Amino acid sequence: MDNMKKKKPHILLTNDDGIRSPGLWAAASELSKIGYVTVAAPREQSSAMGRSLPSTSDGIIRKEQVQVNGQAWDVYAVGGSPAQAVLHGILEIIPHKPDLVVSGINYGENVGLGVTISGTVGAAMEAAALGIPALAISLETETQYHLTHSEDVDFSTAGYFTAYFARLLLEKKFPQEVNLIKVEVPTHATPETEWEVGGLSLSRYYDPIPAKRDSWEEPGPIWYRHSEGIDQEPEGTDAHILRTKKKVAVTPLNLDMTARVKFKEFEFFLRK
Repeated sequence: MDNMKKKKPHILLTNDDGIRSPGLWAAASELSKIGYVTVAAPREQSSAMGRSLPSTSDGIIRKEQVQVNGQAWDVYAVGGSPAQAVLHGILEIIPHKPDLVVSGINYGENVGLGVTISGTVGAAMEAAALGIPALAISLETETQYHLTHSEDVDFSTAGYFTAYFARLLLEKKFPQEVNLIKVEVPTHATPETEWEVGGLSLSRYYDPIPAKRDSWEEPGPIWYRHSEGIDQEPEGTDAHILRTKKKVAVTPLNLDMTARVKFKEFEFFLRK
């Protein structure tokens, strides 16, 4: 009768904060309760890389070992972007197509118009473009933590919701219009925190800050801060659900970025 049992699902897990991120391992710990997990993540911190596939990436894959809840895990550190880690995972590391790709848990929320900047979302988009169910999950944190591996951030609740939505993606047949789902977990959430589905905010969630320097010859990375007005977002957006309602914000995403216009009318508009 054992061969009648349903095969354990295979989950490819990645992130954009790098292979040593505590958020990645919080996700791995919870996902391992529902399936076989292969971890392939960027060797270096790779935030804000979107879905990029840089030609400068070396593509080197190194098998490493990390300790997760007292267990030794074999993991794969990839010399590339989050999206490239997904590709290497699917094309080279895993011998068959995974049942699900999970990207996260990210240090910092990925909300509104910034989703195309996010390496967390970009990795999930790359999986979705290959026809694989995908989940991008992030935890709301202050900006000073975004490029860190700080142990001050508690990923336990976000880990719970990672497994919760992973199960849904594995068990349900999602509508054709939904290529991936994006989940944002509030800072002080618990497993009892309610979740709600909403759309992307049409506002910038973060505003860029110009570099502070005396000369362009000096290093000057552009940083960012929360945009003014983000707490006045309209009902039904991911920003409003996360920041005002303090709920877990769930957004179904589609890879079709075509503007919703009537093509003939738009063509006439261009030609007249």
